[in-house]
Formats: sequence, C-alpha cells, structure tokens
Amino acid sequence: MKNKIWLILVLLLLTLNIYSQTFDELMTIGEEKYNKKDYKGAIISYSKAIELDPKLSSAYLNRGVCKYDLGDKNGAINDYNKAIELNPKLALAYMNRGNCKSDLGDKKGAINDFNKAIELNPKNSEAYYNRGNCKYGLGDKNGAINDYNKAIELDPKFSSAYYNRGVCKDDLGDKKGACIDLNKALDLGFYQAESAIKELCK
Repeated sequence: MKNKIWLILVLLLLTLNIYSQTFDELMTIGEEKYNKKDYKGAIISYSKAIELDPKLSSAYLNRGVCKYDLGDKNGAINDYNKAIELNPKLALAYMNRGNCKSDLGDKKGAINDFNKAIELNPKNSEAYYNRGNCKYGLGDKNGAINDYNKAIELDPKFSSAYYNRGVCKDDLGDKKGACIDLNKALDLGFYQAESAIKELCK
C-alpha cells in the first residue's frame, strides 16, 4: 500500500513539473513565432498556455499583441481586459488597450487608458506620446504639445514626438517653433519630415 502511495506522489510531482515546463515552453514558442511574424502560430501557442494556466496575465497580454498585429483590435481588447482583470497594475496592458481604442476611434477611452498607464509607469515616454496623439485628434493641440514635451523629456531622441509637436506648433501659428521641431525630427531620422520642411520652412 505504501509503495502505491509513493508511486502516486512521484507521478503527481512529475505531472506538476511537466505542467510548469510545458507552460514556459509554450510561452517561449509563442515569442519565437511572434518574432518570426507568425502571429497566428503564436496565438495558438499562447492559447494553449492559457488552457494550462488561465490565471497568468502574460499569456493574455502577448496573445492580445498578436491579435492587434493581425488587425483584430476588438479581440485584442478582450485579451487586454482579461490581462488587466488578472493584474490591475499591468501598465503595458492599459497602454496597448489604449492603442486599440484609439485606432477604433474611441479617443477619450484611449486617453483614460493612457492616463492609467502613466499612473502606473510615469517614465513611459510612449504613453505620453500616444496620449498626445489622441488629444491632437480631439482638437486639444496645447494638451498634445504638453504630452509631446514630456515624451521628449523622457526620450530626447523620440523623433516622431518632435515631428508631431512641430505639426501642432504649425497649427497654432508658431512657424519658427514648428520648423525647429521638424528639423530636429529629420536630424533624428524621421525622414517624413523632409516634405513638411520644404513646404513650411522656406
């Protein structure tokens, strides 16, 4: 009888060990497939990982990224919702969900998500940049400039932030400031600024 009990315990431990390894392996496979732009294959791996452990936010987060890259933004939002439900302090999930909402036209909802992402991680330059884009889309150009300022403060080589700030300044009549920003964006490799510079900064 004792031998049977020990055998059951050994099998249980082996099963738990395989379970853990299998989840990690599936996550690794998903990342490898994602890096190769095999987003559908990555989704399959992350979905299997979720089946093994539906309480880990990382698999939902990564699967959401894959769905977003495939254009399934509503599906991505569903995964980010679940990731946030499981881990309310997951700043990246809020930021990614904000990007989805912005793309779907829900600028105010996106701003709310970016606000939360910034609250959780105030050094995330991309969250300020994305929030600035939403503010610009809603007509709040001064608010957008404030966010681009912060993004640039955190990342002085953020070329598209210079470009977008230059566009805002031009819209507000600050041609000189716009040209300075557009030229800075070009210097940093944002070559789309070249045509705007030719048109505006003659």
